[in-house]
Amino acid sequence: MTRKSNGTLAAVLAAATLTLPVLAAAQSFPTKPVRMIVPFPPGGATDISARLVGAKMQEVWGQAVVIESRPGAGTMAGTDAVAKSSPDGYTMGFVVTAHVINPSLRPKMPYDTIRDLSGVTQVSQQQIVIAAYPGFPANNIAELIALAKKSPVKIQYATSGAGTALHLSAELLATTAGVQFEHVPYKGGAQAMQDVITGRVPIDMEIFYAASSYIKSGKIKVLAMLSDKRAAFTKEYPTVAETVPGVSAVSMVGLVVPSATPRELVRRISADIARAVKSSDLTEKMLAQGMEPVGSTPEEFDTLIRTEIAKWAPVVKASGATAD
Repeated sequence: MTRKSNGTLAAVLAAATLTLPVLAAAQSFPTKPVRMIVPFPPGGATDISARLVGAKMQEVWGQAVVIESRPGAGTMAGTDAVAKSSPDGYTMGFVVTAHVINPSLRPKMPYDTIRDLSGVTQVSQQQIVIAAYPGFPANNIAELIALAKKSPVKIQYATSGAGTALHLSAELLATTAGVQFEHVPYKGGAQAMQDVITGRVPIDMEIFYAASSYIKSGKIKVLAMLSDKRAAFTKEYPTVAETVPGVSAVSMVGLVVPSATPRELVRRISADIARAVKSSDLTEKMLAQGMEPVGSTPEEFDTLIRTEIAKWAPVVKASGATAD
C-alpha cells in the first residue's frame, strides 16, 4: 500500500471516528429535558403553538419539554439566547416573521440570522386578518381601496407595533394597490383592538387567532385574509390576493437551533417534530386555534428564511419603518 493510500485510509477512518458519535447522539436524542424558547410573553398565539408542540414532543420523546418565555427587543432577546446556546439540540427557539424582518429593520443585531442559526422546521403559519369596526363603510378590499383613493385624509390602521409583520403587510398592500394609509402603532394588540372596536381607529391588522373571538361576537368584521389562498380552517373569508394579485403574507412560526448543531441531529429533531405536527390530533388542535400546520424539512425552512428576508427588505425600505 502506498503512502498516499495510507493517508487516504487514515482520513476516512478519522472521519468515521468523528461521525459515529454524532450519529449515536442523533439516534438516542433526547436523553434529558429539552428547552424551547419563545420570544414572547405567555398567552399569545406563538406561546399557544409552542405549548401544543411541546406537549406532543414530550409524549414522543419521553423527556420533559420546557417552554421558556424570553420576550423583548422585537423577538431578538429570545433568539439571541438560542444562538448563543450549546449546539447540542437541547435548546431550540421559536421564531416568527419578525425573524426575517429584523435583518432589514435593525442595523445592529447581536447575532447573524443566517450565519448563527439553522432552521429545524416550519411548524405552522398563522393567518393575518384585515378587520374593521362594524360601521366602517367598506366591507371588502376592493371597497377599502376605492375609499382610500377618494378619501381626503389617509385611512388609519392599527397594529401592535412599528416594523412588525402586521405593519409591513399593510404597507405592502398600500404600495401595490397605489394608495396610502396611516399607521397607528400600539404597544400591544389588545389596546389596538379596543380602539378599533370603538371606531377610534377604523382598521386593524391582526393575527387571526387574536382576533377570532371579536370576529365571532360581531365586534369587528373581516375585510380579507392576507394569505395567498383561503385559510385551511375556514373558506369563508376572501384573500387580499383575490383583489390585488401578488399581495400575500402570513405569520410563519418555526424552530431554529445554533448553526453549529450537527446536521444529522437537526434532521432527526426536524423529522420527529414534523411528524408530530402532521399527526391528526395535533393538526386538529392547531386548526382549532387558527394555525395551519406545515412540518417542513430543515433545508426547506432555511430556504424560506432566506426568501422571506429578501422579500421584506424592500418593503421595510419603502415604508421607512424603524424599530420601536
